[in-house]
Amino acid sequence: MRWPRAARCPRSPPAAGGSDLTGPVPAGVRLVGWGFRHADRRAWAVRDVDLRIEPGERVLLTGASGSGKSTLLHALGGLLEPEAGDARGELLVDGVAPDRRRSRAGMVFQDPDAQLVMTRSGDDVAFGLENVGTPPRLIWPAVDDALAAVGFDLGRDRATAALSGGQKQRLVLAGALAPRPGLLLLDEPTAQLDPAGSALVRTAVAHAVSDRSATLVVVDHDVEAWLPLVDRVVELLPGGGSVEHGPGWMPAPLRLPTRSPRAAGELLLSAEAAGSTHRGSDVPSLRPVDLELRAGRTTAVTGPNGTGKSTLALLLGGLRAPTTGRVVAGPALTAALRRPGRPPSRWRAAELVERIGTVFQHPEHQFLTGRVRDELALGPRRSGAAGPAATRVADELLERLGLTELAEANPFTLSGGQQRRLSVATALATRPRVLVLDEPTFGQDRDTWAELVALLAEQQDADRALCLVTHDAAVVRALADEVLELGTPVGVS
Repeated sequence: MRWPRAARCPRSPPAAGGSDLTGPVPAGVRLVGWGFRHADRRAWAVRDVDLRIEPGERVLLTGASGSGKSTLLHALGGLLEPEAGDARGELLVDGVAPDRRRSRAGMVFQDPDAQLVMTRSGDDVAFGLENVGTPPRLIWPAVDDALAAVGFDLGRDRATAALSGGQKQRLVLAGALAPRPGLLLLDEPTAQLDPAGSALVRTAVAHAVSDRSATLVVVDHDVEAWLPLVDRVVELLPGGGSVEHGPGWMPAPLRLPTRSPRAAGELLLSAEAAGSTHRGSDVPSLRPVDLELRAGRTTAVTGPNGTGKSTLALLLGGLRAPTTGRVVAGPALTAALRRPGRPPSRWRAAELVERIGTVFQHPEHQFLTGRVRDELALGPRRSGAAGPAATRVADELLERLGLTELAEANPFTLSGGQQRRLSVATALATRPRVLVLDEPTFGQDRDTWAELVALLAEQQDADRALCLVTHDAAVVRALADEVLELGTPVGVS
């Protein structure tokens, strides 16, 4: 879904003669008994929230996965249309309804693709400045300043389609910051970034709000990283309402699974000098890589944004053929194939789904049905399971990952964290011997993170091979037997 471009036009309409990028007035926010229920749901996404945010204040909004954080952020940006659901209570920005203050808000969502509209990086940042009437002589200096502030060093001319997820997120943040918003709303802005990139983004945000000329509301599960920047933490409660945490508050520590050392099993899948280029060009998206995935072992693939981690996941998952080198499946995966000599990228869908389970970087890209339960039953049915057996597998995974109450919901209406758990569950549903998971812990609170990591540890104990593409140092510490760190981002000398 594409949100209105107003989400990237974060200033009041300019006076005659256009904007001169003078500092904005910080916005004030007030909620009284506010709640919202999506049109296709019986349960309220968020309810009974009383909250006041003073102009220039910095607030971290946290809470359990699915507690309504993103919904509230969209409401503050004026992006919840009346037909989207039912609202109750009062929500005001600068004393009026937020849909009358859309131009005051600069927003960054979980999925950067929902906000990129231009083909060149510099043009994408300039678009919002042009929309608010910035004089032409000021546009490109402002673009360059915003790109530098978020550590985007690939230049104005880099095609947006050639960017990694993390690079896109930095670009979107630059577009939100360039016109100097009075209300800056950030939804998991560093979730797809490497540690260095995350630090750059937080530094850029800190610089943008340092003079209190913008009010900041940020949603993030990485609470500790934002505590030095914010004034207070507000936690949305799953049953409704909110609670404020005072100075010195820290979230509970992560629960790590107990694991027993074990020797590596048979070779299930390997990459031999496997590399790839961007489609339609000779620009590399992944330099040649060697990797072995063995039964009972977990390999973590880490490294800076732009090094090709997600591309490697697609190659290992059989969803793309390498441009150079090859991906080879071991005898345990090929024994029952009709044509065992073929690489995974040439297997039939039913053959692939029961041997290699894949989770995409963006979970919504892999959903195929209109109901959560149907999504989980689809893989088992494709691999030959009877209806009752497929339903049983679906129900077990729904219960395990806390999605039972959402069984009848449309997958595309779930929160980001819920979508991630559903995508992991779909990969597990056919019980494949190899699991290739791109950012499997994205968007999780501490409890859902622990349950998800424990479930993945069980897959390893069941003699499966796991490959985790991740920036999450905690999941690497919890599960990884080997770590493959990719180096310099492709396209950077």
